[in-house]
Amino acid sequence: MMRTYLDCAPCFMKQALEAARRATPNEALHQEVVRRTARELAVFDMTATPPSMAQKIHRIVRELTGNPDPYREVKQRTNRLAVDLLPAVRRRVREAEAPLEMAVRMAVAGNIIDFGLQRCFRDDDVEEVLERAADSPLYGSFEEFEADAVRASSILYLADNAGEIVFDRVLIDELGSRRVMVAVRGRPVLNDALREDAVAAGLTDVELVDNGSDAPGTILEDCSEELRERLASADMVIAKGQGNYETLSGAPRPVWFVLMAKCPVIARHIGCEPGSFVLQKR
Repeated sequence: MMRTYLDCAPCFMKQALEAARRATPNEALHQEVVRRTARELAVFDMTATPPSMAQKIHRIVRELTGNPDPYREVKQRTNRLAVDLLPAVRRRVREAEAPLEMAVRMAVAGNIIDFGLQRCFRDDDVEEVLERAADSPLYGSFEEFEADAVRASSILYLADNAGEIVFDRVLIDELGSRRVMVAVRGRPVLNDALREDAVAAGLTDVELVDNGSDAPGTILEDCSEELRERLASADMVIAKGQGNYETLSGAPRPVWFVLMAKCPVIARHIGCEPGSFVLQKR
């Protein structure tokens, strides 16, 4: 499990302001969100994970602005964007010499759809990353991943963001949707995928469960008992994205992390270069 580093502090403040501006045009409320976030950060336990602080930030935003889901429009837009790209992604997987590996690469590329970072996300970013996905080095062992997938009769797939979940669907189909359960967030936070986003992505032939939490990750003590039981009993667990890595990299069972290392702090923790495609078991 990752602790929070001092490098995370500026990102928290920027994330608070960005979320506040999405939630309301009221500048007085923007200021109050930033002030409240600063007070929370001043007493935050830095041994806790970054998603623990992010959870506090977005609760503050929702409380002060009265907006229950500031990223709802963004999620709907990125879902549509990804669905439009889906036929081309499926074709690349179908025509690949190793379809499962290509599906993993497409799922990693989808992790670029992230509004929790201190950067401006553009729709063109998705197409650019998908284009280079086939040739990008994969940090980890695909052969071990494939072997675990072949042996598994049950797979728990922890989703990350809306839009991205459309590309997860391609990997889930390659894994065999009948043995996969997909977990999404229990309540809105950032652009993380909810049940409605999974349905929009076409994940109607898998078992869906929400994790009962509004954290942008999987904080086990904050999740439902059902999610914890599923995580303990599944033959294989696949966790998408940086938030799930931050909260589960020290989990009491092996987890496969599938993500793009967009944050330098996370890249350093993993041991790879920023921008790397990661497929790592911990």
